Amino acid sequence: MTTMRIDNGTLRVRLTTFEKIAGLLGNVDVPLASIRKVEVHQDGLAAVRGIRAPGLGLPGVRNIGSWRGPGRNDLVSVRRGQPALRIELEGHKRTALVLGADDAEQWAQKLRTAAHC
Repeated sequence: MTTMRIDNGTLRVRLTTFEKIAGLLGNVDVPLASIRKVEVHQDGLAAVRGIRAPGLGLPGVRNIGSWRGPGRNDLVSVRRGQPALRIELEGHKRTALVLGADDAEQWAQKLRTAAHC
């Protein structure tokens, strides 16, 4: 399960070994100043936009990897039955992070407060 923490003005996202291998991803650090919007989606799979390239996509079950579209490059790690955070970014290599989190509402509030958005 993906873990997040806020440390010295940075959101640190740490992926499990499985997520790194399945999604061809690495850990991500995002300055809080890059966060533009934070949304909670009760259905994490529905928060994913674009086409998988590369990563793991099991329809209706699990999405891990990069999802791309015109002007988009989103890091995704969500699963069925788990709420997710959609964190929109600006001035970062990724345009959004879509991360499953059992405590998504609490994380959304923390991030909105810390990033002033």
